[in-house]
Amino acid sequence: MSLHDYIAAVPKAELHVHLEGSIAPATLLMLAKRHRVDLPAHTEEGLRNWYRFRDFHHFIEVYVAITKCLRTVEDFELIVYEFGADMARQNIRYAEVTFSPSTHLWINGVDQDVWFTGLTEGRRRVKASFGCEINWVFDLVRNDYPELARFDYTTEVAIEGMKDGVVALGLGGLETGYPPAPFAPWFDRARAAGLHSAPHAGEHVGPESIRDAIKYLDAERIGHGVRAIEDLELVAMLAEQRIPLEISPTSNISLGLYPDAASHPLKRLHEAGVAVTVNSDDPPLFNTTLTDEACLLVDPWGFSRETIDEILLNGIRFSFLPEEQQRSMEAVFLEEMRALQDDAAN
Repeated sequence: MSLHDYIAAVPKAELHVHLEGSIAPATLLMLAKRHRVDLPAHTEEGLRNWYRFRDFHHFIEVYVAITKCLRTVEDFELIVYEFGADMARQNIRYAEVTFSPSTHLWINGVDQDVWFTGLTEGRRRVKASFGCEINWVFDLVRNDYPELARFDYTTEVAIEGMKDGVVALGLGGLETGYPPAPFAPWFDRARAAGLHSAPHAGEHVGPESIRDAIKYLDAERIGHGVRAIEDLELVAMLAEQRIPLEISPTSNISLGLYPDAASHPLKRLHEAGVAVTVNSDDPPLFNTTLTDEACLLVDPWGFSRETIDEILLNGIRFSFLPEEQQRSMEAVFLEEMRALQDDAAN
């Protein structure tokens, strides 16, 4: 069995993937037709071309158009169920999925009763149909409007949703011009209620964004965080404090941070002792999957099977699951990994 086949077969977990950015073109076309939303393209191939990243403002344009197509409980249930079906196809057993509540309120006027009912029912069906488990990271959109209380809204619905799978408060959106420090009051409130802290940082802005996310938001994981490599003292701090990075290599390359995978710093960060995970971010928007991202560990980075196992297991070890559930799921992963290795040896 090749390492690529092994990666496809082993159980996996994902910690950095956006629900709205995971909708397949065919599904978006169907939703647009259902709600009479005029998209820039009217075929799957046309949408795939339109999805292709040009710049961050185009990326936001795509997200807004996707959001306009999500209006009913059934819409949200459908996209969660389809996300779960794709988890099953890739043998992803667990995912912490980012969702942006405020965009659905201010773009479409869709309130919590609609979208959260859909998310919850979709999550239940995914567990029943595929045995895959989903929890949620609700994220503040950096370039939103604080005077309209949208950060309050997201934080409040995240806290209310803790009994139905919300495990963390995130911070997404436009990083440039929106440093972490001003968001501290909402993260303080969320952490006091028992939520975890998982902001994006160190993608479009350098190491100072990561340092500030840790200092002001008490970040337990960093979304992306790849530009830590520009500050070796920060790299050492991440390694010492075991603050993991949720790395999405193809996303980083598509956004122009690095010219190709060979130039990407994941391997250097790992070799420096930083806990890294691999993730797909917005799979159809970057024409990737979690399996594709994990296969980069083989080519071009040349990791051994043992190191690949370690990085894949980080998806469970640094999840926000309760410790007992982490241990139980890791034991299952290890057992299946050993069985695949034994089969390959025979």
